[in-house]
Amino acid sequence: MATLVLDDEQKMLREAAMRFMAEKAPVAQLRALRDGEGDAFDAPTWAAMAEMGFPGALIPEEHGGAGFGHVAMGQIMEAGGRTLAASPLFATGVAGASAVMLAGSDAQKAELLPKIAAGELLCALAVDESVRHTGKAPATTAAPSGDGFAITGAKSNVADGSIAGLIVVSAATPDGATGLFLVEAGASGLEVEPVEMADSRATAILRFEATPARALGEVGQGAEALARLLDICNAHLAAELIGVAGKAFEDTLAYVQERRQFGVTIASFQAIQHRAAHLFGEIEQARSLVLAALSGLDEGVEGLPRLVSAAKAKAAAVADLATNEGVQLHGGVGMTDAFDIGLFMKRARPAAQLFGDERFHANRFASLSGY
Repeated sequence: MATLVLDDEQKMLREAAMRFMAEKAPVAQLRALRDGEGDAFDAPTWAAMAEMGFPGALIPEEHGGAGFGHVAMGQIMEAGGRTLAASPLFATGVAGASAVMLAGSDAQKAELLPKIAAGELLCALAVDESVRHTGKAPATTAAPSGDGFAITGAKSNVADGSIAGLIVVSAATPDGATGLFLVEAGASGLEVEPVEMADSRATAILRFEATPARALGEVGQGAEALARLLDICNAHLAAELIGVAGKAFEDTLAYVQERRQFGVTIASFQAIQHRAAHLFGEIEQARSLVLAALSGLDEGVEGLPRLVSAAKAKAAAVADLATNEGVQLHGGVGMTDAFDIGLFMKRARPAAQLFGDERFHANRFASLSGY
């Protein structure tokens, strides 16, 4: 059974991550990036994250990482969610690192993981081929070509797709198997179309026209590796969503305790107290589910896909509720850019949708439960 309590080392890492994100990657930094020259992230902050070991938290020590595990990385992701930290941490430190660890050959691990852990190599995971995640086999194809493969097709909603140096692409081989392939940025036949997102993140549509690629590990094992990879990604997206929901809730509580109407703070109104109590309970339930999913990844528990879908569905629903309530309880100013609550709403939506939204994962949970 998954563990639902942090150990002392994980608690220390959580505290360090919370301090780091609050000091080095605050919401003000996201605003500056959004309003600046188009940079997707702050390079000095990313370098500082690498010094802290964040990109290598999942990577074994023999490949230059810290080997902290998924529960620990989840605490870092939650801390980033609390400050809306705009960084390559998820796409590189979670998706990219996990893809190489799950599917890569020993030589590929030795080549790529140290660069990822050091923050030198930025990655992107290109899976979805429509606006929403469907879970279907890829239509993108990988045909043998020389010593490697040629990728043809298109991928949408690729997180960090416009800044990555290495793209992990899911594609179908001529025999119908699903494989994972590595495409270098700037490869011939690769077209990158940046997409302006509500959360100001570096998302892109990628188009491949006989683009040179190499297989990540054994081609025939791609489907199994991809399924596990998506579970890992969704567990960590759920952790980030808990951070988004938690901070949105705290900021809203602070506001209603200051805002006065009829001579008293609106926090004294019973209706608002009931809404706050309900939201607190929902966040804590979601937090427990997310911790169970992260712990399950570390411990290899049975029924992990079901647990991950429960966590992602609940975290997505709670982040939606927390940001909606936050905007409503802020009143008219909640719709303005002067307060941060709207930024939390703008991040909650894309994070919840990536690799399967609440509805997708609720349906998956039901299916895996025999319904």
